[in-house]
Parts: sequence; structure tokens; C-alpha cells
Amino acid sequence: MGASPLRTHHVQFAGAGSQPMMFAHGYGCDQSMWRFLAPHFEDRFQTVCFDYLGFGNSDTSQYDSSRYTNLEGYARDVVDIASAAKLRDIIFVGHSVSCMIGFLAQQMEPELFSHLILLVPSACYLNEPSGYQGGFNREDLEGLLDLMERNDLGWASVLAPIVMANEERPELTAELKESFCAADPLAARDFARATFFSDNREDLKPLQTPPLIIQCRDDRVSPQSAIDLVHQKIRGSERQCLPIGGHCPHMTHPSETATLIDAYLINQNLPRTGC
Repeated sequence: MGASPLRTHHVQFAGAGSQPMMFAHGYGCDQSMWRFLAPHFEDRFQTVCFDYLGFGNSDTSQYDSSRYTNLEGYARDVVDIASAAKLRDIIFVGHSVSCMIGFLAQQMEPELFSHLILLVPSACYLNEPSGYQGGFNREDLEGLLDLMERNDLGWASVLAPIVMANEERPELTAELKESFCAADPLAARDFARATFFSDNREDLKPLQTPPLIIQCRDDRVSPQSAIDLVHQKIRGSERQCLPIGGHCPHMTHPSETATLIDAYLINQNLPRTGC
């Protein structure tokens, strides 16, 4: 018998509610990145945080590179965690690439999920000659992967300031860089390829319950055109824009992010947080 997904992914539960609210971190991060946001919801929901394999306190001995050639492998992890914990009616909160991972997981097992909350989503991070701006030129990403292949941790110094993009909070940029560097090198490379070179635009479709999309006004990782496409493809989705920079609103502006989520939950007739 294989290891339990709950141990493998270092799943942590908190909160007083019965309905689960699952938080899925972005590339190169771990569940600690939710420490500013998840507590806002613990008075009404059961919060569920986890680490993708190779990150945080996950059991890297269980890592199988062949499973993670695309985002479907990470989506299967989400489903496995939910199944192992016997979770139903999950409110899934995904950051960055985990927005698309959560969307794919919902497509795999729709009965497990009730709502999706997508923080700065993108279905394709590559710029195209057609005019689509995903945020990155292919040659720049190939250069990033080359640094990672050579175990040159300089890639973390390049990427962290772009992602965090809040110069007045240098400690958060330093934390993100440290998280990048602490990741298992093979897992980090695989996740980078799956994140930055996947194109899941054709996978997007309307959902029975429209999701919430939260964007940041100035975000180099998920620019306006990327958010526009996700919003257009998932017809009926609610989009809210925070007047801030960066790609990590749950860390740089957790109260403002929680307020938008709470308003969405109220509109969906779900319990309001007490914060």
C-alpha cells in the first residue's frame, strides 16, 4: 500500500466549520504562504492546506517525475488529497498555476468541488506573435530552465522579484526566493516546465457555479490579457481587481483579498467570515 496522500503532501487542517476550504499554493511556494489569508476563514470553514511534492514539508521520497509532465498530475494530487480526507463541497482557493490545477481537478471529479476562487489565474504564460500576452517570452523561460538544469540558484533571484513585485516589502521577496531555493531541484524543474510551457486555454469552459477571479492591476506574471481570456472562457465568472502590484495578493494584501472572497461567499449564500 502506498503512502497516504495526507502524509505525502503534509496536509494540515484547521478551523471550526464543516465545509472544507482548500488552499493550493503557486509555483515554488508551500502552504506557509497562506498563513496571512487562511486564518480569516477558520471561524466558518475547515481550512485545508498542503504542499505539492518537492516543496515545503512534503515527502519528496514519493516523487515520481513521470507523473508531473503536465498540470494533470498536480490536479490528480488535489483529487487524491480530497478523496483521502473524504472532503466534499470543497471551496478551492488556488494561487497562480494552482488556479488551472484546481480547474482541471474540478473537471476530473466535479462532485468534490462546490466553488473555485482563482487568485491571479493564467491558462498560458507564453507570449505569442498573434498578440496574446501571457507574461513571458519563450526564450526567457528557456533561459530560466537552463539555469535550473545547471543547478544555478540565480534563477530564484531573477524570478522572485518579478513574482512578488512589492519593493516596500523586501522581506516577502526574500522569503519567496528562499522558498524557491529550498525546493527539491528535480521537482522544481518539472513544475516549472509544467507551469510555464503548458497551454490549457482550450480546457477552460463555463462551470455550473461561476468562479471568482481576483486579479492585480499590475501583474507581470498574469497580465491583463491572460486574465481577460480566463474570464471570457469561463462565462459568468465574477472578476474583481485589486489596485495593487505583484502576483501574490494573499501575502502582500491579505485583508483586501479576504474582503473580496468574503463578498463572493456572501453572494453565493455561503457562511460569512467573522473577520
